[in-house]
Amino acid sequence: METQRSDHAGIPWTAPSVVLATGLWTGRIPWAPGTWGALLGLPLACGIHKFPSPWMQIALTAMICLAGVPICTAAARRMGGRKDPGSIVLDEIASMPIVFFFVPAAVVGKWPILAVGFVLHRIFDISKPPPARQLERLPTGLGIMADDWAAAAYACLVLHFLHWFGLFGSIWR
Repeated sequence: METQRSDHAGIPWTAPSVVLATGLWTGRIPWAPGTWGALLGLPLACGIHKFPSPWMQIALTAMICLAGVPICTAAARRMGGRKDPGSIVLDEIASMPIVFFFVPAAVVGKWPILAVGFVLHRIFDISKPPPARQLERLPTGLGIMADDWAAAAYACLVLHFLHWFGLFGSIWR
């Protein structure tokens, strides 16, 4: 029999919305669940970059991100109605491909680019510069997802800025 922390008692962990929103229960890792969720977003970002057109990549990312809104809404309700339960990590997973918008597909799979994009996403997700903090206040699943979209957009801009200044040298050509 599994021992659950008291704040997790009564949560329907096998409900489809909870399974998806917690990144197949990755969000149950007790330390830094958002970081683990963001790590799950890296293979998603690499997979989306296999599509040949940047516009196809954007469309697929947008569909995944928008699908996350009702999933996170349903999961948060099932998890006791808290505004943004820490174990919900679908927002980190779904927003990670945004970090790599307009980065060449051959470059996205290289570990230095993935590492820098990942770290930037975490920095902006944790610090929540405007308007991320304000977006977090939106209702239900939209608020859960939208602040991570902003964090990912900031990370994308900084990643391109670092490339423009030559930080990645011959890695990103």
